[in-house]
Amino acid sequence: MSNLYSNSIFLIDTDKIKPNPYQPRRDFDEARLQDLADSIKQYGVLQPLTVSRIEKEKDGGGLVTEYELIAGERRLRASILAGVSQVPAIIRIGDTAIMKLELAIIENLQREDLNAVDRARAFFRLANEFKFTHNEIAKKMGRSREYVSNSLRILTLPEEITNGLSEGKITEGHTRPILMLADHPQEQLVLFKEIVYKKITVREAERLARKIAYDRVRKKEFMPDPEITELEEEFQEKLGTRVHIEKKELGGQIKIDYFSTKDLREILDLINRSSVEKKPEEMFLKHIAENDASGSAQMEPSSAEAPLDDRSKEEVKQDDAELYNVSNFSI
Repeated sequence: MSNLYSNSIFLIDTDKIKPNPYQPRRDFDEARLQDLADSIKQYGVLQPLTVSRIEKEKDGGGLVTEYELIAGERRLRASILAGVSQVPAIIRIGDTAIMKLELAIIENLQREDLNAVDRARAFFRLANEFKFTHNEIAKKMGRSREYVSNSLRILTLPEEITNGLSEGKITEGHTRPILMLADHPQEQLVLFKEIVYKKITVREAERLARKIAYDRVRKKEFMPDPEITELEEEFQEKLGTRVHIEKKELGGQIKIDYFSTKDLREILDLINRSSVEKKPEEMFLKHIAENDASGSAQMEPSSAEAPLDDRSKEEVKQDDAELYNVSNFSI
């Protein structure tokens, strides 16, 4: 009986086919699904689905037959979209959960219809739920162990980046340079934004990632001011972009990267919100309270902190005399 089912094609009602709980694919392109539905309306379903036969007991007694989808979810969805009531299917019997997952993954991989994130999630399920090694997964997929391991590394990326990969904002090749910055998620997000907004190629992204990693090593070698490094990280976390503080003998510069006018406005909004949260009068009162408590209140900076006045006594007198002269003001 099982040979009859396995080697024959049956027409099955679409409403009797249940989704595959092991389907590795999550994202379905609506436009492509509609194209397939239009094709099915005209030519029918040319490639049969693969399903498992499940018999369940009814509450009032007797058996009811249902089918669980193993492979062909796009075809099933498009058939329903096209208003088709029955689809051709090959029925398999006796498949375990692991066999269903394997078949679903292999079917999608063979059709090259599985995006990199969904493929990584499927590999993760094989490794986590079914305890497959990376080598075992590679053999079943006809790929190398490195291919499986690198696919799984994609899942370590921040969610914004994996979503961008699923949506086609970046290619799988772009994930390699981003993964080079694995210890710094904030820098990963900044590089991701640069790739998206500036349309950076994979090679250019690799050069950028190496430069960022090299600059980080150089900073460690030259032992920068740890406070400046900490402030850079805080700025980057708050503003969501790369920030570089260049310290000079007197003062310095803050360089903030941005990728669009929208980014600039968002950075300005963040700064404005921060300034509203800390009202000047509250900060002033806090300053007085702290100084009073320590018994060292000083309303003027100490001479050690004050900027140097390098004018001569004659220049000071002249400047003071001219300071309030109306002719020195313009409207």
